[in-house]
Amino acid sequence: MSANKYLPHILLLPEDDANTELANGFVLEVQYLRRIQILPAAGGWTNACETFFSQHVKGMRTYSERYFVLLIDFDDQIDRAAKIKERIPADLRNRVFLIGTKTEPEALKKAGLGSLESIGRGLAKECRDGNRDIWSHDLLKENASEIDRLNVAVGRLLFE
Repeated sequence: MSANKYLPHILLLPEDDANTELANGFVLEVQYLRRIQILPAAGGWTNACETFFSQHVKGMRTYSERYFVLLIDFDDQIDRAAKIKERIPADLRNRVFLIGTKTEPEALKKAGLGSLESIGRGLAKECRDGNRDIWSHDLLKENASEIDRLNVAVGRLLFE
């Protein structure tokens, strides 16, 4: 389902199929489905970033009500997020969000948090309710500031 580009909306670009499963679970908890669109998996974090920069920056500038979430794996590379954020054009930084697992989403399943879809649902519920149980997990806790920014920017758009 695609979002209405003339109304406030979010495009979500997952790195791979595992991140797509997380995103699908998240969207199942979203009240206003037409406000969020999951794009096809990019085939790796570098492809996700290059897809954003080459195909979506212009659209972000054209549609001022568009928000963008890159959902990637950090693969234990602590500086990956900072390097990606440096490349985001200054005029778009307040509408682009970088969310990911410390290693990879499959590690969340191995940690006993459930299926990726159920984890995604739980993450959305926590965004809606203001909780941080799953978000506080060691594999996700580095997202805290991005989740705060995301909730301020689009929380009402999705959950109210």
